[in-house]
Amino acid sequence: MKRLWRFFPALPALMLSGCTVDLLQPAGPIGEGNRDMMVLEWAVMMCVVVPVIIATLVFAWKYRASNTKAEYLRNWSHSNKIEVFIWGVPILIILVLSVFNYWSTHYYDPYKPISKEMQVKVGAPDAKPLHVEVVSLDWKWLFIYPDLGIATINELDVPTKTPLDFRITSDSVMTSFFIPQLGSQIYSMAGMETQLHLMASRPGNFQGEAAQYTGPGFSDMRFRTIAMPQEQFDAWVQNVRSGDNPLAAKEALDAQTYLKYHVAPAAPHDEAPKPAPVVYFSNVQSGLFESIVAKYNVGMTHENHGTSMGDKSMDMPAESHTAAPSNTGM
Repeated sequence: MKRLWRFFPALPALMLSGCTVDLLQPAGPIGEGNRDMMVLEWAVMMCVVVPVIIATLVFAWKYRASNTKAEYLRNWSHSNKIEVFIWGVPILIILVLSVFNYWSTHYYDPYKPISKEMQVKVGAPDAKPLHVEVVSLDWKWLFIYPDLGIATINELDVPTKTPLDFRITSDSVMTSFFIPQLGSQIYSMAGMETQLHLMASRPGNFQGEAAQYTGPGFSDMRFRTIAMPQEQFDAWVQNVRSGDNPLAAKEALDAQTYLKYHVAPAAPHDEAPKPAPVVYFSNVQSGLFESIVAKYNVGMTHENHGTSMGDKSMDMPAESHTAAPSNTGM
């Protein structure tokens, strides 16, 4: 039995041996930058934590009750050296972290397009961005490819080494759009449009998620981000457009059919909604994303600076204005 205790310190590692930490396994330049900043800030903070732990153990051992040789200064009350140390080190740490955070906040700004420097780094300096419109619904994600005329639910397919320009909104409660291995998260809010710029530097199947609690069912509000070479992505687009894929919807996505996917199917009061299946749409009505944003702003969009939608206008049926279900927990 005593021999088994020798393996006790390794127990946490054994328990976590099957786990992965997506944030520390980036697959794109933004994700790599986020990881590097986390590791750097952790290292800076360890410059305080480790010495404090060591000093605590040393002081406890040196001034233990049984050590009669330890010096005891009964009249000691102040030391300038100690004061400088306990105030100077935290101030220095805060200054260093402030510089790192200020730089990284601006360099990795979610609204800032992928730089040429990052494109050169992955070997695709002339790649044109792929525009994707993201709508968070009740327990599912809708991805619209406006330049390609297709859309998907709960699956985001993208080409590697291509800048990804996301426009993000919500047609339900506020949540957060996050693909840990590709980089930064940003909020999705009804009537508002946020932006995010990412890039996948290698092929892979990465998990995306809603990173904010929004009620029963939110834990299944996940999607797969499948990054593939450009040729394979082009073939996938043609497959979706053909409508022959088993995941393809039978109808186009427009203001009417959108209502079928807007709200999660009703579930018993004591059960969470079931995860939404992946669906492909071979045809998407133009201006759908703008209409979703505008219906919360009296027909206005941020894109046109407060003017009406004009030619882009789509009449969203009254049912699409329904508020989020009462079981969202918000």
